[in-house]
Amino acid sequence: MKFNVSLKRVVDDSYDIEIGYGLYDSLVSDLKAGLAGGRRKLALITDSIVEKLYADKLTDALTGEGFEVHRFVIPAGEKSKTRQMKEFVEDSMLEKGFRRDCAVIALGGGVVTDLAGFTAGTFGRGVPFVNYATTLLAAADASVGGKTAVDTPLATNLIGMFNQPRKVYIDIDTWKTLPREQISSGLAETIKHGCLGDRELFEYLEKNIEKVFDCDRQVCEYISRHNCEVKYKVVMQDEKESGLREVLNLGHTVGRAIETVSDYKLLHGQAVAIGLCAQARLGEKLGFISKENVQRVEKLCERAQLPVCIPDYIDREKLLDKLYTDKKVRDGKLRFVFQKQIGEMMCFGGNNYGKQISREQIADVLSKM
Repeated sequence: MKFNVSLKRVVDDSYDIEIGYGLYDSLVSDLKAGLAGGRRKLALITDSIVEKLYADKLTDALTGEGFEVHRFVIPAGEKSKTRQMKEFVEDSMLEKGFRRDCAVIALGGGVVTDLAGFTAGTFGRGVPFVNYATTLLAAADASVGGKTAVDTPLATNLIGMFNQPRKVYIDIDTWKTLPREQISSGLAETIKHGCLGDRELFEYLEKNIEKVFDCDRQVCEYISRHNCEVKYKVVMQDEKESGLREVLNLGHTVGRAIETVSDYKLLHGQAVAIGLCAQARLGEKLGFISKENVQRVEKLCERAQLPVCIPDYIDREKLLDKLYTDKKVRDGKLRFVFQKQIGEMMCFGGNNYGKQISREQIADVLSKM
């Protein structure tokens, strides 16, 4: 005896991204208008640094309109993006009486938006969430696109899910409180977007990148808009990473491996910058990019105060081994995505953007970095 369980679905996961300054009132207004399905009980997930800077103001704005808000604070830093910390947040929410009639607000950078989005996707089998990005890194990458995950001892982002937010708020005012190295970290993802899909953005950064550190209003608005445009154009075509979306991992095969092997001494963007330079150098050997454009990538990273060489304390053999934990690995074989000059990606036929690379090929490049 057989039964067919027909569960065909048409799902609209579209959402808005709002870029501006001091967007608390906009968030409150949207929630009052039903952004989270009318839910009044809110889990505000943030980290120990962002809490001191912005949580009071946002909490006051929400409670002043009758919302019940509880804060769940994790230690700042990549080491908090774990299954154990997700469990801590979930158990803390349950203890406060949170059930399916709640919503999640992620207030912070990439670690917070990743962890909170993953938590929202599994809590009560899924509750609505919004991202309120407070770093350039989150604005450029982590808060947009619906990828949520935690890290494991083996590698970053191996456990997670695709879970789209109801809305993303990019508050450029918050960048003014970022340490300089956090601005640099976010610029790595911005440079990556120029490399893979926006030559105009790359050339604009070549002319204006130092102004980002001063939080120049016009420049920050420009890069925020272009970051979102590059990302959503890819995500709209391939939400679940069946092919094209792999291009957003440009520089991340080496980058994530270095980040893990460094025990997170390197910030995510610092590791990605090294990865960008590694793929560019290997891409030059394979004929995908000119030496001149490799130099442009490296020079732009240096002007963003990002590393372009592997720190001496990184064990090269350990790094090579760690490359094989990358999500693009197929049948135990390394695969890289490569930029094609500036602003375009290599495609290797059909919907295939990854190219198989031997250990020896990447080892040769890394030995000279």
